[in-house]
Amino acid sequence: MLTRREFGKLTLAAFAPAVAAPAMINGVRIGIQTYSFRDLPRSPDGDAIENVIKAMVECGLVECELYAPQVEPASLSRDREKLRRWRLETPLDHFRATGDRFKRAGIAIYAYNYSPNASFTDEEIDRGFEMTKALGAEIITASTQLDVAKRIVPFAEKHKMVVAMHGHSNVTNPNEFATPASFAAGMNMSKYFKVNLDIGHFTAANFDAVQYLKDHHTAITNLHLKDRRRNQGDNLPWGEGDTPIREVLQQLRKERWPIRAYIEYEYRGRGTPVEEVKKCLAFAKAALA
Repeated sequence: MLTRREFGKLTLAAFAPAVAAPAMINGVRIGIQTYSFRDLPRSPDGDAIENVIKAMVECGLVECELYAPQVEPASLSRDREKLRRWRLETPLDHFRATGDRFKRAGIAIYAYNYSPNASFTDEEIDRGFEMTKALGAEIITASTQLDVAKRIVPFAEKHKMVVAMHGHSNVTNPNEFATPASFAAGMNMSKYFKVNLDIGHFTAANFDAVQYLKDHHTAITNLHLKDRRRNQGDNLPWGEGDTPIREVLQQLRKERWPIRAYIEYEYRGRGTPVEEVKKCLAFAKAALA
């Protein structure tokens, strides 16, 4: 005979998601930028959420930075005006329901990767914060430019939400987030602006990711882990490029800084996205062993 409490525990366990790995690996919070699954097919309703969740569960990952185009209908991606209306007119309950789909699978959305550019209206920028809250995410990450960041400031302060600027490797354009100076200029605009450091792009731009991490760890929300060569080199399978992925992970383990480390599969792998992400995760685990 089972007690009522024991029966309840068994019932909850039966419906628990079959997720293999914890978010923390030897003190380092590991997750994924869902852009890694960009090549997976979309569901009939047009978004990629179902297959992203399935892929994360299969990989054993329980935390993510959700790539906005995977939430948006693919059919609208080439029609700027229709996509704008979708962003502004889709009820927030739709985003709450999307967040609930992740929660039911045991997955936390830490960040919504929503990237305003010069074509965004102020209404779209503002709406991004509302979407992020509805999804249950804590912060926004943004691949944007310095001039657009100035327009984001009042909305970050209105919503009291962190926006972490994602850097690329284009050091020739002073409007791009790519150099330590550009990140500093962005953070000077608002106390809510932080850094989403992509250590692959940072390395390709010939900067030192380990030293930047040591010097600016209080300003970094999360990392994108990928391997690139220096001097604007290609994305490569982990361990074949110049990016100090292992050293960065070990620095996080040593210092116990609360910085997420997110896999971003971007090289041309021989396997499926799930197979390649599993390889990346295995590399991270070995580095943190």
